[in-house]
Amino acid sequence: MAHLIKLPSVAADTSGGTLHQWLKKEGDVVAVGDALAEIETEKAIVEINAEQAGVLGRIVVQAGAASVPVNTVIGVLLAQGEDASAIDRALAEAGAAVQPAAAAAASAPAGNAAAACPPANCAAAPAGAAAAPKAPAAASNAPVPGGRLFASPLARRLAAQWHVDLLGVTGTGPHGRIVRRDVEAARDRAPAAAPAALAGRPAARRVPHTGMRRAIARRLTESKQNVPHFYLTVDCRMDALLALRAQANQGGAVKLSVNDFIVRAAALALREVPEVNASWHEDAVEYHAGADISVAVATDGGLVTPIVRDADVKSLSAIAGEIVELAGRAKINRLKPEEFTGGSLTVSNLGMYGISQFAAIINPPQAAILAVGAAEKRPVVDSDGQLAAATVMTVTLSADHRVVDGAVGARWLAAFRTLIENPVRILL
Repeated sequence: MAHLIKLPSVAADTSGGTLHQWLKKEGDVVAVGDALAEIETEKAIVEINAEQAGVLGRIVVQAGAASVPVNTVIGVLLAQGEDASAIDRALAEAGAAVQPAAAAAASAPAGNAAAACPPANCAAAPAGAAAAPKAPAAASNAPVPGGRLFASPLARRLAAQWHVDLLGVTGTGPHGRIVRRDVEAARDRAPAAAPAALAGRPAARRVPHTGMRRAIARRLTESKQNVPHFYLTVDCRMDALLALRAQANQGGAVKLSVNDFIVRAAALALREVPEVNASWHEDAVEYHAGADISVAVATDGGLVTPIVRDADVKSLSAIAGEIVELAGRAKINRLKPEEFTGGSLTVSNLGMYGISQFAAIINPPQAAILAVGAAEKRPVVDSDGQLAAATVMTVTLSADHRVVDGAVGARWLAAFRTLIENPVRILL
């Protein structure tokens, strides 16, 4: 019997996605577990794997189509021996559940497609594209419902890099999709002459929001509005840690960074003060069993926080290798949802940019985030009252006051500073 391939829910907070590309063609034989296609979500590109064996009989939603909701039928898998008629029967049996707006969109003139599609159903319209006539490519570069442009991920990245406004680009790809050559052509075209009053003034540009940027904006706004933040700041003397790191890196296969020490120290501090290793939910506070540290990674599309699981029981070299591997995949949108969902506490380190001190916004449902500044030479007063020069790093803990009381946050930060200033304990 024909099997309907539906867009899965790849993460708890994901309501839909875009078909980044199909990895199988119509007519290809598919085994259980084979990668069928890739979904582009707000934070990553995720593979869809086959749940049954068969032959890919039809691709219902083409690659690059506008975001479609979870459970939309995107393709049909035929069992051995079935013919094309089984596809039509399977789609017919699914009926309105497959594509509630398909009939209306197909029967409406191309110029009135927006009027024929009720707002509640417009998000599902792309799955009907296989049955509907192709619209002229020139009309396809207008934003679709929800503010998305019909453009490939590569075209979006190049447009941002070359300062090309996609709203003025006509797509020549499949179904009018904006592809690389369209962005290159727009880049090479001479800009229009500016009005005399603005001669010599750089023209303003507008870059459409990506799905990731929208997600970041939504989550951080919700966090700052709904989570009662409070902040605790301490200075940590780094001389002993830097000396230990230099010694550990002599001839070592894995080069340790200061951030690797910070991540493990944060996890060990969670073990010492488990009250901070918690998340707020409307019905309860959830205390986590493992110390899972999210590490903030800057990408071209925005901030991603891959997670080092059980960082309190891993060696520094294991943590270092894992961070490098996760960060590398984060920068090309290849993280799996479980690799950036959840976590106990986030470490956000801007020290490499020369930032001395800052306060970060909590990443819900976590209850805390540690903002790490640069390690820099400063004058300090030693315990014997003598003035000396030392390397000092300022860190600020942002905590959710619904979960973490001030004294609890202070105990965690004291435990963290003790580990940083006595780094041999981080190795144990």
